[in-house]
Amino acid sequence: MVITQQPENKSQQLRTVAEFVEDVQALTTEIQELYCLDEIPWIIGVSWGKDSSATLQLVWNAIAALPPSKRTKTIHVITTDTLVENPVVSAWVRQSMQQLQSVAKEKEMPIETHLLYPAVKDTFWVNLIGKGYPAPRMRFRWCTERLKIQPANNFIRNMVRDNGEVILVLGMRKAESTKRATIMEKHEEKRIRDRLSPRSSLINSLVYTPIEDWRNDEVWLYLMQWQNPWGGNNKDLFNMYRGATADNECPLVVDTSTPSCGDSRFGCWVCTMVNKDKSMEAMIQNDEEKEWMQPLLDIRNELDIKDDRDKRDFRRIWGEVQLFERNVDGETSVEPIPGPYTKYWREHWLRRVLEAQTQIRRTAPEKMRNITLITLEELSEIRRIWLEDKHEFDDSLPRIYKEVTGEEFQDPRPGADYSLLGSDEWAVLEEICEGDAMHLELMAKLLDTERQFRKKARRTGIYDALEKCFETSSRSLEEAVKNAYLKRDLKAAVNQGDVAKVKQLTLGDVVKEEITDVSSVAKPKTWASMKFQNKETTS
Repeated sequence: MVITQQPENKSQQLRTVAEFVEDVQALTTEIQELYCLDEIPWIIGVSWGKDSSATLQLVWNAIAALPPSKRTKTIHVITTDTLVENPVVSAWVRQSMQQLQSVAKEKEMPIETHLLYPAVKDTFWVNLIGKGYPAPRMRFRWCTERLKIQPANNFIRNMVRDNGEVILVLGMRKAESTKRATIMEKHEEKRIRDRLSPRSSLINSLVYTPIEDWRNDEVWLYLMQWQNPWGGNNKDLFNMYRGATADNECPLVVDTSTPSCGDSRFGCWVCTMVNKDKSMEAMIQNDEEKEWMQPLLDIRNELDIKDDRDKRDFRRIWGEVQLFERNVDGETSVEPIPGPYTKYWREHWLRRVLEAQTQIRRTAPEKMRNITLITLEELSEIRRIWLEDKHEFDDSLPRIYKEVTGEEFQDPRPGADYSLLGSDEWAVLEEICEGDAMHLELMAKLLDTERQFRKKARRTGIYDALEKCFETSSRSLEEAVKNAYLKRDLKAAVNQGDVAKVKQLTLGDVVKEEITDVSSVAKPKTWASMKFQNKETTS
């Protein structure tokens, strides 16, 4: 079968309304022919912004025009909810998905809707509050992969596994940006079928972008002049865009080339990839009924601090100090890379989110009062990370939850409330350590590591685990940074073949006494072995 070609169109060129209508008709025929060509299932990625809505409407109208006997292939419509979407938009998306599924069933359209979520371990709050990841930045955009890419890609891969191949229909357009146009043109060069481009990150997935050459005004023309076939109101969509500072909706994200969309109507309310969330600011300023979202904007602005080093650990998340070269005004300096948020600030962000959730449930309109900013499953995972990974056995999450909400925390994780160590033991340690944060951290890690190995039939690995506690938590800030500089200088000396420098760095400050046995030089020195060796000599 020969696929009908749509008229030649370059996004930079203006065309009349009549020419655009011809293009819509040609696309309708093209969609019908592609749909009937094989049994490969279709997946339409929608964010319910203007581009994806226009694409979905275009496909619906084309398939609806086919006789029922040919509408046999299921079209899967997927939307990813990051759990930190703008709550107004999130509610509207859920309503749209429900309406789409209901009308599709009523009109016997082969459409199934799927609302996707990130895994609990990948959610925004589990990573920021639980693990202490800093608010996302351009150089550390950890959120997109976890919140958007993985849920969509997992669904697509499962469909490929079940069917061998899929066609992914997206509302991407070349007019969105120069970068997007370049990427799409590069994919066009690799096309193995008319209008279908392979995607390197998703094996056996072909991408179809029917509105790739449409301009912004043509998208709105189609949405305003062609009736929404599933009963939605496209004027509501237009009103949501009105007042937005940047016409940059969140498309279905399947790679990191997709720009951040925090300053559009369809961004995450916690997004710190942009300077301001101008759309939420406009919503609050222009509509009294949306003033209840002010606590969300306050948290977002509090997260968006350029220099947050005072809130973060001096070590990376694995416990070591890592250095980087920084060039400011022509002067080069070597500084430690700040790590995750400290215990104090992780507890602070938890309290702020719970306070906002509690306040919104009291002040928001009736239909928004069941809002959930952080789920029970996320809270349970955060508690597990604090207890098991960070060895913070004071177990502060249930206490903070009760202080803010007035309710007892009901952890869904079996056995979560049972522990040999708790807040009483933590208080004793704090008293013993007399305000020495590193000493407290080391003692807590050693005790909790012993607790974790206590019931194991074989305690294999306990010495390595205890040694790691000493390696990561036995040095003060000054000592840890000094040790990092030592490792850096030692590596540079080894690369340069400077034997004298290597000897000076490795033997100069490690031991005070003169080394007479060559075998003692070859044996690596650890903090723990030195500590216990000194204890033996003094006894």
